[in-house]
Amino acid sequence: MDKNILSTRIKTASESATLEMTRRSRELKAQGIDIITLSIGEPDFNTPNPVKEAAKQAIDNNKTHYPPVAGFEELRKAIAHKLKRDNGLDFNFKQIVVSNGAKQSLANIFFSILNSEDEVIMPAPYWVSYAGMVKMAGGKSVLLTSTIENDFKVSPKQVEQAIGNKTKAFLINSPGNPSGSVYTREDLQKLTKVFRNHPDILIISDEIYEYINFGGQHYSIASFPEIKEQTVVVNGVSKGYAMTGWRIGYIAAPQFIADACNKLQGQYTSGASSISQMAALEAIENNPEGSEYLSIMRNSFRQRRDLLINALNKALPQIKTNIPDGAFYLFPDVRWYFGKSDGETLIRNSIDLAHYLLNKAHVAVVAGEAFGNPDNIRISYATSPELLLEAVRRMKPALDMLN
Repeated sequence: MDKNILSTRIKTASESATLEMTRRSRELKAQGIDIITLSIGEPDFNTPNPVKEAAKQAIDNNKTHYPPVAGFEELRKAIAHKLKRDNGLDFNFKQIVVSNGAKQSLANIFFSILNSEDEVIMPAPYWVSYAGMVKMAGGKSVLLTSTIENDFKVSPKQVEQAIGNKTKAFLINSPGNPSGSVYTREDLQKLTKVFRNHPDILIISDEIYEYINFGGQHYSIASFPEIKEQTVVVNGVSKGYAMTGWRIGYIAAPQFIADACNKLQGQYTSGASSISQMAALEAIENNPEGSEYLSIMRNSFRQRRDLLINALNKALPQIKTNIPDGAFYLFPDVRWYFGKSDGETLIRNSIDLAHYLLNKAHVAVVAGEAFGNPDNIRISYATSPELLLEAVRRMKPALDMLN
């Protein structure tokens, strides 16, 4: 059969850059090459034992039948309680829709609101799948540039100037992937003043890294009453509870958005895994912010951040870093290496540099092009301190060869 049978939608879709680098790393590992993977976006911690036990109990209790499309009522009520407890947000459980990961939650929103050529404003750098999902839903991404000098945050003026007749939504991610940037309460309040004058623009707030915040309390833009009714909060259990493989995300939204996402999800996946939902219920109810497990994980990531920044600054001062306040990524500026060569490979951009590091240093990172900032690379420090230091030791001789 001719491959032209494939839709234009799938032909023009891009492979996730993070998953591509993970795939390349696995291929080299299969050849017996020792690869240090700093490209993957998941905690290297295991799911807490009480959460795993809750899943086993769910199986023993035969919680194995079709769940409601929007999720079990007890889980949705627990999420509503969590939002009140941790974020000061009032949502009825009927405004909660549980999905197969926060990625599906986001896709549900985009496919529910976007018509052809509708625009979604998003700060760059942005998580790799945002723009891809917007495109697949028929929309267009309007990118707002930011730099390492301002900690990769955009200003209210930039947002205001980007709003046009086709603007449907604004997407904010704090703490951010790939930058680790955290919007403070003051930052969010200034953005709120913009959207008070544009009540028809939906604000999509991706808060999946909420608990991995080194700067203090997490603030949601939905906490400002004047724009709450035009805001969708996206979150899940993957990052904060080390439950990436359980695939549970959720939205808290205006009722008409929740109804639309429920309708859409009912057509192509139905409800998320019943077992995973019961595990998520245990995590959300009994492992709240401030628990020992979350504190240990957050403190570990903070220590690794500092270790990696110090190691890079000492060994490779040409790599320009800032100090991110959340998540578990560095997004350093690597422009110094552009135009340089080791005699075999010319580094034209961050894609070339990422491939060079993989092939010469056997260290996997992700090029900044995929995140909308081509001057940078993303380095995940969700691995052991020993491997982080070894990665820098490998990178130094390889990068020192470029001149």
